[in-house]
Amino acid sequence: MNDELKVKFEKVMLIDDNRTDLYIASRIIIKNKFAAEVLEHTSARDALIYLQNNQENSQLLPQVIFVDIYMPLMSGFDFVAEYSKFSSILKESCQVHIISSTIDDVDILRARKEQNVMSFHIKPITKEILARITSSDFKKI
Repeated sequence: MNDELKVKFEKVMLIDDNRTDLYIASRIIIKNKFAAEVLEHTSARDALIYLQNNQENSQLLPQVIFVDIYMPLMSGFDFVAEYSKFSSILKESCQVHIISSTIDDVDILRARKEQNVMSFHIKPITKEILARITSSDFKKI
């Protein structure tokens, strides 16, 4: 099979309370062959439950997690704090990337300081963001 046609990841998880943003991001991820499957969650709690329930089965875990910052009940930062309590095996399987509409320097700096966050991106997810994440010279923010 031609490498150009291969998907980069088996599973990607999107966590965003905005269903329109979820739909658009999911379409961009699939269209650009970034992932074969997108796990959509409108709640950070639901996403954590999914990870908790499947942490022993790497086949069901996403390799990439995109999480929004501002969501009701549990923010993206709250999600990252809970995610950090998972086993190192799970955390090595999943890269967390924050995707947000915020342009607040405090949020951006906080995201960059998070040990379990690989990068911060301004919404929406684009082909360029996906390409940056999969590039061989990608480094943690």
